[in-house]
Amino acid sequence: MNRKENEDIRVLALGDGDYSRRKNRRKKLRVAAELLMLAILAFALYSLFYSLKTYEPYDHKAVAEGDKDTGFVALSYFGVDHIGDTSTLIGQEQLHKHLRELKRQGFVTITQQDIKEYYEQGKPLPEKSLFLMFEDGRRDTAIFAQPVLEDLNFKASIMSYGENLETMDMKFLKPSELTELENSTFWEQGTNGYRLEYINVFDRYDNYLGEIDPLRYAVLTPCLGRRYNHYLMDYIRDEHGVPKESYGHMTRRISYDYERLRDIYEENFGKVPSAYVHMHGNTGKFANNNAVSDVNEKWIRELFPMAFNREGYCFNQRNSSLYDLTRMQPQPYWPINHLLMRIKYDINTPIEFYDGGDKRLDRWNLLEGAQELEKETYTLTTLPEGEALAELRDTGSLRDVKISVSLLGNSFGAQQIYLRSDAKRENYLCVELINNEMLVLEKSGGLRRELYREKIPVILGEKIPSVEEDRREVESQENMAFARYATSREQAEEYYGRAKDREKMPAASVEEGAEPYQHVQSFHRRGSHKLKIDLKGDRLTVLLDGKEGPKDLAVGDTGQGSIYLGASWQGEAWSQRNLADDVYDAVFEKLVVTSNTARKDEKEKVLFTTELSGTEKMLFCLQEAWEKLLFWFLKNA
Repeated sequence: MNRKENEDIRVLALGDGDYSRRKNRRKKLRVAAELLMLAILAFALYSLFYSLKTYEPYDHKAVAEGDKDTGFVALSYFGVDHIGDTSTLIGQEQLHKHLRELKRQGFVTITQQDIKEYYEQGKPLPEKSLFLMFEDGRRDTAIFAQPVLEDLNFKASIMSYGENLETMDMKFLKPSELTELENSTFWEQGTNGYRLEYINVFDRYDNYLGEIDPLRYAVLTPCLGRRYNHYLMDYIRDEHGVPKESYGHMTRRISYDYERLRDIYEENFGKVPSAYVHMHGNTGKFANNNAVSDVNEKWIRELFPMAFNREGYCFNQRNSSLYDLTRMQPQPYWPINHLLMRIKYDINTPIEFYDGGDKRLDRWNLLEGAQELEKETYTLTTLPEGEALAELRDTGSLRDVKISVSLLGNSFGAQQIYLRSDAKRENYLCVELINNEMLVLEKSGGLRRELYREKIPVILGEKIPSVEEDRREVESQENMAFARYATSREQAEEYYGRAKDREKMPAASVEEGAEPYQHVQSFHRRGSHKLKIDLKGDRLTVLLDGKEGPKDLAVGDTGQGSIYLGASWQGEAWSQRNLADDVYDAVFEKLVVTSNTARKDEKEKVLFTTELSGTEKMLFCLQEAWEKLLFWFLKNA
């Protein structure tokens, strides 16, 4: 058929009424579909940049007057990102879990005005009141926390530094963006002060570093101990602790920060925020030095109706001052029960722990602490300064066993696996990772004895630095950090030269007889180790990350007994950035317990596992792969 014949057929078809109606119907459907797609796209774009919901405050009329002072809980998150794989920023999903559980248990958010009226006018607060804060005024916090607040109908205060409102650093929210957040009704403004800076800084070898800004601090954190202070907390001092400034200079220096803060916020918003977080308090005053404290107190009372002057505990009542409020800073790695445990013992009010709702928990008999089973991870959370313990049911007759598990709890603390244990734990064999060491303990007739102890780096074949080697590394890294952020080329070259000279200096190794370096563990330090236990008869073999720990270790008790999992808080940990935590989480991932018949031709029987199977396993693996891919792009983009 030629072109002319085709044209003739189409011309004839125009006279066909049915054909025309079908064609017009298809056109209308296509146009309707296109308009629908455009509407969906427009809605998605609008939702991305504008809130479609409005915060609904709690019913003030429903709060009864009474003699009981229920107080309020104050939580302050450092910041939020999508994944949460950092030491300070919590992931969006984990934040949602934290706050969703608090809402389920009856917590409602209160505002700065509610707190003022609670203290100044004696107005009551809801029984479970939550004052929620996010610090540092980060842009990613606003992006990822906003949907969480909208979903839960929670309101929060976004704290910011006055200095960051004027910089070009795009990590931090600018005035117009803060105004948009307030207009969304889910946020109100607060402030951390004018600047974040550190003074009187010493490294862990007591080398004086002086004053450093947040960029240098982030690089130097692994080199520091606890000898440093925040900008408003003390006189600026030399290496001998002698003030480098007079009283008048100190007063002008600190007053300048408050004056700049006042001017910046008034210029951009017409007012200074009501809530102030004093960085970094916990002194019992407003600074480490009385004269400095007096200057801070004068300005704080002049500029702000309230101040959070303490950190660690979360509970505030009328017996505390509006200028001495306390807040708790949840860490990104906290499971839900860690947060609930801390709140429960701060407010001394019954709180229901979260177990994840998994039917496999029926196999566990929780004896102490709190437990959660979610996907392939079983978590035990200790009591404050205490322990957690759970028994795997129907294992009382076990004698020989194999266990495979990944232990993901922090390095400082104890994650324990008890074997052949009686009901009273008077007799057992215990394999534990504790404070970066592996221990094997045996208890018989109530008497404990240590069968094996070794540092985890030694088991893994890692090089143990000497004190001399570590000091050389620390001092070289410090000079490199100062070179990186030097204010001139000459200064950078000077520090770089010092770093290279320090690297060339000799330092005796442990192998040469020098003292090994033993750094005090921080409770924030994450851990991740694959553990395999093979117990048969009177012999025990343990593999850690594929490396041999105790091999064919002789054990005395060869009787039967149950499997217990345990966790224990250890009180010698420390933290650079806040008060030490007194709750610990043992995290057991992909736990598999099998029989141990030692028959090569027979597959061992799986007695218990947290590993998923079938469709659940496939979906879980796909989700894990997606999250790893997303994290890679976020990290390397």
